[in-house]
Amino acid sequence: MRHFPVKRKRRIFGPLLIVSLIIGLVWSGGFLAFTTLVPSQVKDHITVTDGIVVLTGGTERLNTGLGLLSDHKAKKLLISGVYHGVELEELLSLSKESPQELECCIDIGHEADNTRGNAQETSDWIAATGFKSVRLVTANYHMPRSLLEFSYYLPYTTIIAHPVFPEHVKVDQWWRWPGTASLLVGEYNKFLLVWVRQELARQTGLEILK
Repeated sequence: MRHFPVKRKRRIFGPLLIVSLIIGLVWSGGFLAFTTLVPSQVKDHITVTDGIVVLTGGTERLNTGLGLLSDHKAKKLLISGVYHGVELEELLSLSKESPQELECCIDIGHEADNTRGNAQETSDWIAATGFKSVRLVTANYHMPRSLLEFSYYLPYTTIIAHPVFPEHVKVDQWWRWPGTASLLVGEYNKFLLVWVRQELARQTGLEILK
């Protein structure tokens, strides 16, 4: 049985180790920068937009969107990514607030099953309504990736971030909470994949990795 000489092994594994260390350092630096993009508060409570978009994922998001609509922060509300078979009345029954008088101002979308789909579904809604601005409601940890997708598919629409803050996600001191740290790592990796996909699409003029 042949064995690689020690020097040959060093020539092979030495550069690989260096490349791995560089990739690890770049990834870590990017991750730390990403954590600063996760909002810790709602920066704009005041601006009135044409529409509100709620990405499904919990009653807190829905309650926030309905509250904004009740406060006349927009003309209409889109709830994107609703399961097939679930109708508006059922969603309102799950909410703390059930403003039945606002049913005429609420649309629901059944087509989206991920964040990219949410952005595409909202793009279709924007095209149908003619709106120029939206307030985007989703969880704070999900907001950076959502804004990346929405800014790509709605390049001419003003988007105001309106994060909600799940109690189980401790963003301020994420390193002390393994669950939050794992969640943020996963979101960062997805964020990177979205960024790469969009850059490839811009460079080639083609939609990639559908």
